[in-house]
Amino acid sequence: MNTDGKPSGQATGAGGLYEKRRTIYMRSVSGTFNNARWIMVFLTQFFFYGACWLDWGGRQAVLFHLAERKFYVFGMVFWPQDAIYLAVLLVISAYLLFLATAIGGRLFCGYACPQTVYTEIFMWIERKIEGDRSARMKLDRQPMSARKLGLKVAKHAAWLVVAAWTGFTFVGYFTPIRELASAVGSFGVSGWEVFWLFFYSGFLYFMAGFMREQMCKYLCPYARFQGVMFDPDTLVITYDAERGEPRGQRRKGGDAGGKALGDCVDCGVCVQVCPTGIDIRNGLQYECIACAACIDGCDSVMDKIGLPRGLIRYSTENAMAKHYGARDILQHLMRPRTLVYSAILVLIVVAAGWSLATRVPLKVDVLRDRSTLYREGDDERIENVFTLRVMNTDEAPHRYQIEVSGIDGIRLESGATIEVPGASNKTVAAVASVEEGKGKKGSNPVVFELRAEGAPKIAVHEKTTFYLP
Repeated sequence: MNTDGKPSGQATGAGGLYEKRRTIYMRSVSGTFNNARWIMVFLTQFFFYGACWLDWGGRQAVLFHLAERKFYVFGMVFWPQDAIYLAVLLVISAYLLFLATAIGGRLFCGYACPQTVYTEIFMWIERKIEGDRSARMKLDRQPMSARKLGLKVAKHAAWLVVAAWTGFTFVGYFTPIRELASAVGSFGVSGWEVFWLFFYSGFLYFMAGFMREQMCKYLCPYARFQGVMFDPDTLVITYDAERGEPRGQRRKGGDAGGKALGDCVDCGVCVQVCPTGIDIRNGLQYECIACAACIDGCDSVMDKIGLPRGLIRYSTENAMAKHYGARDILQHLMRPRTLVYSAILVLIVVAAGWSLATRVPLKVDVLRDRSTLYREGDDERIENVFTLRVMNTDEAPHRYQIEVSGIDGIRLESGATIEVPGASNKTVAAVASVEEGKGKKGSNPVVFELRAEGAPKIAVHEKTTFYLP
């Protein structure tokens, strides 16, 4: 079906592999789900555009500083050694997606996916400049004129402004955004920054302005494997065929004129408001992104003709077949599958939260000097040389006491303290010695301990070996 509610063209060629692209002129719609969708647009973009400008402790609150190889997230500093937290974040995101899909189908696609969010913004600009669906269709059928050219240029200029600002903001999460703004103003942007500014801006302009539903239908893998994540108790967009069929025109007030008609008046509004151009009355299709625009559109028609809402609604396969009420649907949402997902998700989140809360903001790497296994000091003590790389992952500077243990009488011959500024690292040489005859021949396990002065909980033990002749 096309956006007019009429059959669309067939696949190209004899036994063609794909359907010829047709322009979808989405009709504007208002209602509960449209409002929820715009709330998500505002929330996600408020955070995306705003978080990079927020200061936290004298530094950008959220900054993935690639040049320094440090990530700053609201006062926490993460180093490459903290890659485990990125893995945990990805696992949490995956389980959230699994849980949301098992409960409510493609809710992420319809309300939070960047492709959906920016397509919604671009379509809003399009409607404001070119008009609603019928006006845009009429405009595109007209031959080129000064008015048409002006509207098209204005629309694409507005799209490019949004895309450019979004690309600038994106890069501002990987290089300090105030420095980036100054560099852009003075044409001092580095090569990699120029690449990503143009790449991300162009990518957004192309995907949200031109690809739109093609991304959801042909490129997004989630649309393809969502079917294996659904079950008969998953909430999806459904058309109540038992109530709606047979379709036919009605008078205002719901009068069918003596005909045995269902509630569907075959107006095509559900198709016209769909961003992917499908007809939900033909059943759930993989192109459906669960945005619920068809629900808002159908409800508005039902209100006009005086019939109950809900001809198209969120429901489940079992609910439609067995006529479940709202309470029964909610009870079936809490089934073993969703409970297992929820339990695993809670465990991972609690474990990750505990790990972050008890995380010691100090990391130490101890490297033994391998060019000289040992040496004999002036006092006939056996010495080993070590290199200590101390990383202070706290925002505040710290002074650390260095101690070594593991062999009777072992001591440090070099400095026993080191000062490290906040969110930085320092490398220092440490010489440890023992009396000859102590320990065993060959390698002996020893432990270096670093403890922050004034903060005894900030302490790290690092094992290494001490070599004796």
